[in-house]
Amino acid sequence: MLFFKNDALRPQYPGASVHPADHVNATDEEKWYVCNQCHQKITQPGFRLNVQGRHEHTYANPSGIVYNIKCFSNAQGYSFLGPASTEFTWFSGHSWRIIICTACLTHIGWHFKSNGGANFFGFISDRLLFKSTSSE
Repeated sequence: MLFFKNDALRPQYPGASVHPADHVNATDEEKWYVCNQCHQKITQPGFRLNVQGRHEHTYANPSGIVYNIKCFSNAQGYSFLGPASTEFTWFSGHSWRIIICTACLTHIGWHFKSNGGANFFGFISDRLLFKSTSSE
């Protein structure tokens, strides 16, 4: 996956905005959200995204499992699990696919894609850790 360090190059999701506290600078490049299980790099603070007015959302799946998710415009270190579906979507007009960490295969969230092709990631909050990688 590509990372866009320049906001002008970052793909914008219609109706979404970059989280107001986020901007990419030299120190942000050393900060990552990593997989809670194996510490694989997944996304960075500069890719935080507000979808439907919020960065964080809480939803329950049909089995009643409640997830707190955080939205991001870009990511790496993930793979899809299964086909896209529109059943029980949390975001109207979007299909979703399960995403897993490529290093340890942990379910870390979902990839959402609109009918028009715009997309974003919803990562399960407690499956990611925020850390500085400058000491690696």
